[in-house]
Amino acid sequence: MSCWRWRSRPGPWLREHAPAQLVEGASPALMFAHIGKRNIQSMLGGTTLALVLISMILVLALRSLRIGLISLIPNLVPAAMAFGLWGLLVGQVGLALSVVTGMTLGIVVDDTVHFLSKYLRARREQHLASEHAVRYAFHTVGTALWMTTLVLAAGFLVLAQSAFVINAGMGTLSAMTILLALLADFLLLPPLLIYADRRRNY
Repeated sequence: MSCWRWRSRPGPWLREHAPAQLVEGASPALMFAHIGKRNIQSMLGGTTLALVLISMILVLALRSLRIGLISLIPNLVPAAMAFGLWGLLVGQVGLALSVVTGMTLGIVVDDTVHFLSKYLRARREQHLASEHAVRYAFHTVGTALWMTTLVLAAGFLVLAQSAFVINAGMGTLSAMTILLALLADFLLLPPLLIYADRRRNY
């Protein structure tokens, strides 16, 4: 049972039997629970703002509002899937794990930017159809993306072997996020690009 639940249990009894007493719980576990809660809320707000700003920059850099909006999906999905799996397997997100989304965001966005830039080059400069542009992107940056992902994931999995539980959890969740980012860029982003181009042509 979490310290939040333990903290709320004495309240009704004390209000009934000692209404004049002002009692507040205090412990290191409760202190870190407060810090973790505030940190998670701040990270969610900061990550959301960062994603919006990154998408605006991509719109300007890639000169396409449609591509900028599409880029939001593969940038958001990996962290959501990683935390979803973590919730199913572990069920608890502590102070250290709350920074994983912000820490891995640059890696996730980097993969997406590389794939989109090659896709747009094939579309604009070589005038390829969307399906062929996707193949061009896979051919030019596919190997680099999965090699980089494997190296980074392996590095974080080394951290996952730590006897310090906080470091081990952070390393495991970071590796999961990075691997899921590659899957999103390889399996989710290409169909989205092809579908968006087909809708645009109708």
